[in-house]
This record gives sequence, C-alpha cells and structure tokens, in this order.
Amino acid sequence: MITRTVSKNPRTTRGDLVNDLQRAGTKVTKATISNTLRRQGLKSCSARRVPLLKPVHVQARLKFAREHLDDPEEDWENVIWSDETKIELFGTNSTRRVWRRKNAELHPKNTIPTVKHGGGNIMLWGCLSAKGPGRLILVKERMNGAMYREILSDNLLPSARALKMKRGWVFQHDNDPKHTAQATKEWLCKKHFKVLEWPSQSPDLNPIENLWRELKVRVAQQQPQNITALEEICMEEWAKIPATASNNPDFGKSEVISKSSYGRFDIFRFVSLSLLMVNV
Repeated sequence: MITRTVSKNPRTTRGDLVNDLQRAGTKVTKATISNTLRRQGLKSCSARRVPLLKPVHVQARLKFAREHLDDPEEDWENVIWSDETKIELFGTNSTRRVWRRKNAELHPKNTIPTVKHGGGNIMLWGCLSAKGPGRLILVKERMNGAMYREILSDNLLPSARALKMKRGWVFQHDNDPKHTAQATKEWLCKKHFKVLEWPSQSPDLNPIENLWRELKVRVAQQQPQNITALEEICMEEWAKIPATASNNPDFGKSEVISKSSYGRFDIFRFVSLSLLMVNV
C-alpha cells in the first residue's frame, strides 16, 4: 500500500501514510515508512522546478530532439550556450518534497511547474561551452533588445575566443522576445553568427542551468547582506567555477552535463524527457 500510494502521488508525506494506515487498522512509525520506501528504491527529495509546458511546447521539444538525434558529439561541443538568470538577495524559493526513484527527478509527477522571471534582486547574463564558462555580465537595467545586442556585441565573440571555439561554432539562446526580435536576428546575421534553433520553454534542457544552480548554491553559502556584496560574490564565484567544478563529484550529475565536461549536451536524455512528457 505504501509504495502504491507514493507512486500515484509522490508528494504524499510520511504523516499522511501513518494516518492512512492507522485508519486501515495498522500502526506504523514514520521511520518504518522511510525504511520501507528506501528498500523499494524511493527516497525523499526536493521537487525539481521545471517550466510549465503546454502541448505545443512538448511537441516542439520532441521535434527538436528527433531532428538532432544523429548529430555527432563534436557538434554539441562546438555550441556556446547562453541565458539570463535572476538571483535573490535573501532566502530561497519554497520547496516541496517528493518520493522518487534515482534519475526520476524530471518526471512530471516529481516536479513543480514554474513561470519565467518569478522575481529576484539582480539579473545576470552568462554563457558557456563544453570547455567551461564564458563571460558573466551584470545587467544593471531592465533589459531590452538594444541592451541585449550590446551585451552580445561586447561579450559573445570574446567568450568564443577565450574558450577557443572551433571555426563554425554555434550560438544558442532561447526564444525570449528580445532574442527573436527582427533587429536581433539581423544583427546576428550581419555578424555571421550561426544560431541553434531552440524549442520554447526549455531552459531545463540548457546546460547553463546547471551552472546557474551551482552559482546560486555558492552565493547562498556566502550569505551576502546587500546588493553590492551579492554582485561581487556572483562574479567571484563564477570565476572560481572553472578551477573547481570538474573536481567536485556532485557537479555535473544533472540531465545535460556529463561529469567530465561543463557544457556537453546529452541529446539522448533530451529525447527521453520529451517522449516522457508526450506520454504522460
């Protein structure tokens, strides 16, 4: 009964199970429930936050995965991945715990849907490739298309050079209106930058999300007390990541970065996640 219940609803708490069993005439402790679930390969974990997907988003992700299924690994190693993120000064987002099996963190039952830009105190733009992080930029004002193009103009090519990208490298960004604006498309075309077509609502499949997660953990550990300190710590910790991340056994255990490389995209993982979402 215990395993069947949490399989149907992973957010069931041990207290819920104790009460259900007690009503059925069986008295057990929370410790017994935990041990029983662990023997079945289930452990209590924080629910992973993922984008709220509509059917059109799921189909777009699946289409992308199928189109790139046979791409060689070398192609993904020649991609510069980019994104923006917000980092809060105090506190963390509320979490929900779920009972799940190993490597099942992105099953829809084990996740919490989110919406974009849910708040935060500073915004950052950054990029990375399979060779490591590129530049990290503090966005001081509300970003618009002109500011975004200025950021790319000042930082994209220098990052590519610093990362020693091969000729024909590809740039990835998401479908934010600033990124897909006609002026931005024309600018990228004029600069002869190749752009990877990317499915909407797919930040969880971008390798840089793992770097953002690592950065936020490091920043939280420093406990900055004001915005200036938050900005400085973000820059300092980003600069430290290339020298330490590859030696950290817990870094890179996510769905799109291997332990041996920062930005190696796992297309097979992408396919499996997309198929899972279609079949839910």
